[in-house]
Amino acid sequence: MRVMLAEDSALLREGIRSLLTDEGHDVVAAYGRAEPLLARLAAERPDVVVLDVRMPPTHTDEGVRAAVEIRARWPQVGILVLSQYVEREFTQALLGDDARAVGYLLKDRVMGVDDFLDALDRVHTGGLVLDPDVVRQLFRDTSHPLRMLTEREREVLGLMAEGRTNAGIASALFVSVSAVEKHANAIFDKLGLLAEDGYNRRVQAIVRYLES
Repeated sequence: MRVMLAEDSALLREGIRSLLTDEGHDVVAAYGRAEPLLARLAAERPDVVVLDVRMPPTHTDEGVRAAVEIRARWPQVGILVLSQYVEREFTQALLGDDARAVGYLLKDRVMGVDDFLDALDRVHTGGLVLDPDVVRQLFRDTSHPLRMLTEREREVLGLMAEGRTNAGIASALFVSVSAVEKHANAIFDKLGLLAEDGYNRRVQAIVRYLES
């Protein structure tokens, strides 16, 4: 795939560039700031953009704003965001109402090469990927409507948020695919989600707990 990269840390930026190149991907550009990436993106039209949340000049939300702009102007481009911390407001802004071809990983996850490459592939194919640590921290909010879910339903929704299919969830939990489907339908019912397209309801369920 064709990838563009924006990461403030030169060491991490070059490490990711080298990793992706070794895997056969084409890193068409790598910057330490968001502005030059946005300026070149229109011409390059990469498959996926990998970018940091906090970059110069203010080291606050440059990556957030860039990701939202990319989503609005080039919705066909996948976005994989790297962050040092769990930032709930950012996650909400990025996902919006149409969470597809987007991922949010903590930077430590990049050290797990297989996890990082798997997340990149899933974003490239239109999937939604949330870091497992992000999911765990969000579930700690006991005031959220998800408290009505059973422990097993929470596990299923957490794995959905990581971007796993029903078959992948079944394998992780050592249950049948039909059992996962029943849990998923129970989750949708408890959260009051309409019986529309299955993937849309999955996205809505994941976004629902990010809204509190």
